[in-house]
Amino acid sequence: MAGGYRVSFDFLEMLGFAPDFQPAAPYRSWATEYIYVVADEPGFVSLQHILVMSFVDDDGNTQGPFINKHWRQDWRYEAESAHVYAGGNTWSVETPADVSGQWLQTVWQVDDSPRYAAWGEWAHTPESSSWMSGETWRPVPRREYTARQDYGALVGSNRHVILPTGWVQEERNAKVVLDEAGGIDKRLAVEYGIARYERITGYDFSAGNDYWEKTGAFWRMVRQAWAALMTKHEALHLKARVDDKRLFEPLFGRAQAIADGADFSAEDNRAFVTETLKRYVARNADAGAVTY
Repeated sequence: MAGGYRVSFDFLEMLGFAPDFQPAAPYRSWATEYIYVVADEPGFVSLQHILVMSFVDDDGNTQGPFINKHWRQDWRYEAESAHVYAGGNTWSVETPADVSGQWLQTVWQVDDSPRYAAWGEWAHTPESSSWMSGETWRPVPRREYTARQDYGALVGSNRHVILPTGWVQEERNAKVVLDEAGGIDKRLAVEYGIARYERITGYDFSAGNDYWEKTGAFWRMVRQAWAALMTKHEALHLKARVDDKRLFEPLFGRAQAIADGADFSAEDNRAFVTETLKRYVARNADAGAVTY
C-alpha cells in the first residue's frame, strides 16, 4: 500500500428506504497522494497518507505543490481490543471474543484522533490479496459533515484489494439515524463507495517528503498522546469545536510552523499537544476535559 498514487474517490447512494427518497448527488474527487511507512514490525504496520497536490490555473501556470496531512491506517495482527465508533462523536472499547487469524484495521483522522476500526481476515489468490471487515461504525464523513445533519453514522463494511497496479478500497454503508441511547433508530439510505489507488511514477512528491521529514517528530508526539489517552480511558468523546475551531486546526498550524522553520523545543511541542487535546477530549458527551 505504500508509495505514490493517483487516487480517485466515487460515492453513490444506491438504495433509499423512505417513500419520497431522492438520492444524494454522486460524489467524485481525486488527489495525488504519497503513503509513508511509519512502522513495519512483526504483527504491526502503520501507514501515513500525505496529499501532495499541484494544479494548472486558467493561465496555464502550475500552482503548488500544496501539502496536506491526510488519514492514517494501522494494521495489527490479532489485536484483542480497539476503540470503535459508538455514535455521537464517542469512541468506546470493543473486545471481540475471538480474533484468531484476524487483522485489525484502525483508521485515524487527519488530527490522529480515532475514526473507525474493524477486524477482518486477508484472503489470497494468484491475482490479488483482499481483506474484508466485519460490521463497521463510522462518523459522518468529512465530505458530508457540513452539508447534512439528517443522519448520525455510517454502518457497513469495508474491503481492501491489493492489485498489480495499486489497490482499491470498497465500501458499502448504511446512513443511519441514531436514537437517544446511541442505537440505530432507522436507516435512510445505502451508499456504495470506491477509492482507487493507482500507482504512478514521474510525479514530484519531494514537497511531501520534506514536510514529513520536518514534522514527523511532532506528529509522533500527537500519536503518543492519543495512545496514552486511549490506554487510560475506555470511552472518549471528542468535542466538534472549541473556540469555533476543529481539532485539526491548531495541530495543523503548529505543524506548519515547524515545517516553516519555527524553533520549538521538544518539551514545548509536547506541552502544546497535551494542552490542545485536553481542550477537545472528554470522557463522555457530558464530561469536561479528561485528566491526563
